[in-house]
Amino acid sequence: MKKLPTLLLALFCLAATSRAATMEGLQFEDQARVAQRELKLNGLGIRSIFIFKAYVAGLYVSDKVTSTQDVQRYSGPIRLQLRMLMEVGARDIKQALVDGMRKNVNEAQWLVMQDRVVDFSRTIESIGVVRPGDTINLDFVPERGLLLAVNGLDQGGAIRGLDFYSALLAVFVGDDPVDTRLKRGLLGQLTQ
Repeated sequence: MKKLPTLLLALFCLAATSRAATMEGLQFEDQARVAQRELKLNGLGIRSIFIFKAYVAGLYVSDKVTSTQDVQRYSGPIRLQLRMLMEVGARDIKQALVDGMRKNVNEAQWLVMQDRVVDFSRTIESIGVVRPGDTINLDFVPERGLLLAVNGLDQGGAIRGLDFYSALLAVFVGDDPVDTRLKRGLLGQLTQ
């Protein structure tokens, strides 16, 4: 009989540590594993385009970030996870990401990244259409670069460079983000 309270306590502790955050009915795990490191959910945000809700995004890092400057200084593994709420074609995704990157870097930085922008554009175009419920992971692994996966399937090869990933991340949490409310959510500045 003494084992029953111990078992109940263990189950309670397990349940307490496996929580998930929810937004728009989508659950995001509190942790993600990238490059053999446990990352914590930093924040969630929703991307709205006019009256349409396009996706919910979650930012995973090992140490809490609350500002653009924190993100710019961060150099460890990162996951930006997009969970789709509407159907979007690859061309629209590519255009939004590439345009957003361009807005968040200077001319010299943009010129240095051109070959990688072309590789990234090809990878995005190969995805085709993403539909509600699809998950896009944009992971940064320091030794490799950007790794893109859709619904758990790797897409294209790694795109090297923290500079490239930082420009991509700036689309969401940079000085000129695609959506300021989304940025505040990812930086943990909004409460649901």
